[in-house]
Amino acid sequence: MSKSDVEEEQHEELRRRKLEEALEVKSLRRIISAYLNYPDAAEDDVKRYERSFARLPPAHKAFDPPIDMSQEIDICQHQNLENFPDYNILAGERNACSCQSASTSGRVALLKSDEASCGEGSNITCRSPDGSTINEEVTVLHVNGSDTGSCSARLQCEQNLDEASGNNIKTANDQSAMSSVVDSNGNVSSSPPDWLDPSFQLHVPLVDVDKVRCIIRNIVRDWAAEGQRERDQCYKPILEELEIQFSVRQKDCPPACLVPGAGLGRLALEISCLGFVSQGNEFSYYMMICSSFILNQTQTVGEWTIYPWIHSNCNSLSDSDQLRPVSIPDIFPASAGITDGFSMCGGDFVEVYSDPSQVGVWDAVVTCFFIDTAHNIVEYIEIISRILKDGGVWINLGPLLYHFADVYGQEDEMSIELSLEDVRRVAFHYGFQLEKEKTIETTYTTNPRSMMQNRYYTAFWTMRKKTVATEQQQQQIT
Repeated sequence: MSKSDVEEEQHEELRRRKLEEALEVKSLRRIISAYLNYPDAAEDDVKRYERSFARLPPAHKAFDPPIDMSQEIDICQHQNLENFPDYNILAGERNACSCQSASTSGRVALLKSDEASCGEGSNITCRSPDGSTINEEVTVLHVNGSDTGSCSARLQCEQNLDEASGNNIKTANDQSAMSSVVDSNGNVSSSPPDWLDPSFQLHVPLVDVDKVRCIIRNIVRDWAAEGQRERDQCYKPILEELEIQFSVRQKDCPPACLVPGAGLGRLALEISCLGFVSQGNEFSYYMMICSSFILNQTQTVGEWTIYPWIHSNCNSLSDSDQLRPVSIPDIFPASAGITDGFSMCGGDFVEVYSDPSQVGVWDAVVTCFFIDTAHNIVEYIEIISRILKDGGVWINLGPLLYHFADVYGQEDEMSIELSLEDVRRVAFHYGFQLEKEKTIETTYTTNPRSMMQNRYYTAFWTMRKKTVATEQQQQQIT
């Protein structure tokens, strides 16, 4: 290849990367706008209610509506918002990742460039629990000045979040290293954006409003006292099993546990509090932004008040149930007793953990409502087996509500939908042996006071990756 050909190829690669960066920033801008404009956008629902109420015959208006429609309420007025620091959030190379790690003070922050954990195809540096790194470029978010439902509801919510994210979060450790931003005229600026500037607050379509509502319900599940019952159904069996499997844990060499599909991070944090080096992995921008806020910006228990069910007009027992406030968080993350090394890594599970540096480095992998999010569940299981140490443990809890099973109109949309029996068979093929299995009944982001309570009968199991010696013995027997 001639020098000119090489230069042309490099130029084309640079052009492609800049285009992807511009699309990434556009996606992130839309998501941040959905959060910023949620109160105004949600007013559309209130106005719809007003219009319906106005059409009632006078004789039918004897009841009072649950909301005083004559009041103008600025729900953004909160004493803590005045001192809330501006975020310098930006996007970058597609499939890059950001990693939040716990400092010795218990604060969760994003890792420096030589400490981030990421995956193949990403332009970043990654660190596994054993400290090995991948020599790639990274930008990391500087946070807080420290370096340290129903079946269909769950499926639609998580599909919407995946589609909105599209790519993964990439952030910056240094304001001087901020990624470029594309303005409304298509010009590229290297200065960091002020996301609270009115020009960034775009019109928010209703589909984006629904995505924010999904997150609000997940906040209740993970970070409110009202979600404790659901956490006891889903997280408690996992935590108890980890205690059994790793009954002896050394503080100077704690076991490493990965939590793919970590959502808002509560399960990963609880595992860290048990004495594990815990890393949560999440793909969704919506989830990552919210988890970063809760883990890094909250200062005390019950600091924030949300109204998660205020727009849920169906199956309410009373107006007070629909309008009830919920305080978050129910614990103060920084003082929860997390183990040094706790981190949150943004990125697609397959791309992040297919990297050679991840092979055989995890003592445990915990999947909760996760494995059915795959395009190819066989690939998920293969990667889980590959990244576990010999003798490592895979603990799973969840259904098989395959997220891409009913996606039509996209010819190349892959969806492998196996029965539970076939999932076991695939796991055995990749070197797992089943130690425990049972069914656990649970809900998912369900309003506990709703008249409708859809429930899952989830598969809960503990599988162990066979050691080389065990594999050889079994081969000799057969």
